[in-house]
Amino acid sequence: MSTELINAEQIVKNFGLTKALQGVHFTLNAGEIRGLIGENGSGKSTLCSILAGVYPADSGQLYLNGQPYSPTSMIDAQRQGVAMIVQEMGTISGIRVADNLFVGKEKMFAKAGLVNRKAMVAAARKALTAIGVTHIDPRIMIDELNFEDRKLVEVARAVYDRPQILIVDETTTALSQQGRDIIYSLCRRFSEQGKGIIFISHDLDEILEICTALTVLRDGMLIGTLAQEEMKPDVIKSMMVGRELIGDYYRGDFDGQYGEKVVLNIENVTDGRILKNVSLQLHEGEILGLGGLTDSGMHELGRIAFGVDRPVHGRVELADKTIISQPHEAIKRRIGYISKNRDQESLMITATVSENIALPSLPDILQSGLLFRKNERRLAETQRQALSIKCSSVDQVVRYLSGGNKQKVVFARWIAHQSQILILDCPTRGVDIGVKQAMYQLIYKLKTEGRSIMLISEELAELIGMCDRIIIMKNGQCNGEFRRSATLSEHDLIESMI
Repeated sequence: MSTELINAEQIVKNFGLTKALQGVHFTLNAGEIRGLIGENGSGKSTLCSILAGVYPADSGQLYLNGQPYSPTSMIDAQRQGVAMIVQEMGTISGIRVADNLFVGKEKMFAKAGLVNRKAMVAAARKALTAIGVTHIDPRIMIDELNFEDRKLVEVARAVYDRPQILIVDETTTALSQQGRDIIYSLCRRFSEQGKGIIFISHDLDEILEICTALTVLRDGMLIGTLAQEEMKPDVIKSMMVGRELIGDYYRGDFDGQYGEKVVLNIENVTDGRILKNVSLQLHEGEILGLGGLTDSGMHELGRIAFGVDRPVHGRVELADKTIISQPHEAIKRRIGYISKNRDQESLMITATVSENIALPSLPDILQSGLLFRKNERRLAETQRQALSIKCSSVDQVVRYLSGGNKQKVVFARWIAHQSQILILDCPTRGVDIGVKQAMYQLIYKLKTEGRSIMLISEELAELIGMCDRIIIMKNGQCNGEFRRSATLSEHDLIESMI
């Protein structure tokens, strides 16, 4: 007989007019790796945030090991054995790695009111090594780490107290294969120890590989739970979306045609860290893919192409010979950029949907130098309808949208601005299959309109499915080029990546 670790009964949670959870029942058993899946806005992260003490339910009951459970904060939940690795950035800027790892636990290293930093650093190094991470120095500032390494610090922090229940909220989307293997190993180890794992992911292959059972949510309601032998891709997709996905998932053609005009020329770019004399060209009406391992330099190249970072050598030049060295120059020249770090770099998370969408278009909608909110809202409402953004209104604060709808807001911003060049860095990270399909159709539509797209992606299937031309990067240099073809395979790309 299974031992129930945590039980949630009739959980209700609303955010204003948004009904995030509508009477959800959820049970996690000892030794289970329970997948939790659903479209963006289905309530997955909301349910787990309640279990982890981020905020309380409006109604319903929680039980931990058969006893009433009502955590007042994430730290309180961790003390009771429930730890969560959040989807977006969960580290604190401005402090060191060791301090991040032991937030709320400083008293462990205190004596006579002073913190023994040497002991804290030693404990942090031991905690990182315990999960297989040896390349992160706990003495350095957390801001010196990239997004992936900051997530690994969060993993070490979450498992330090050996929680009974570990919640993994779409963490693997931000990690390389090495980082994912660390997460998978932890999950399996916890399962063998009789602990419970709640694993949220939009990657069906990952769910099928790691999970021993699966719960599906849709529109804030429980749709059903599948045992491992019942977990079939078509069944899961149908339960998630409540409908059959109609039409092509990726684009359906293989002609790979685009214009001769070069709209963006990256010439001999070196950044002094990773990139070494990189040159490539983006053409009118082209979807150009950039692929490679996380540290290949592809993400850094996207930032330089938009002017976020400056190269120490080389240049980014438009067709009219304009040099791009600052984001405001790129925006003025109708270039849009979607960062891999959505909440930190692509959105004003505490602003409204309309304020986010209208931001780059403000010079275009001013009247006599004045901004009238009705013009801002009208622009945003047009995009809300066009992209089917789910929100109570364009006055809703972006923070409370699901991941997929946040990403739609970012797309809407640049479409509203009529951007002719789009630099998209992992644009479908953390969104469900239904939203992914809609985004792929949108990207292809933009191509057919003559817009030019640089698609940076860690998903090889996405590159093969969407791009006219793919450049693989390795060690800061271009290491292979492939044209669109019905016979192009992931194996072909991998040979140039490794």
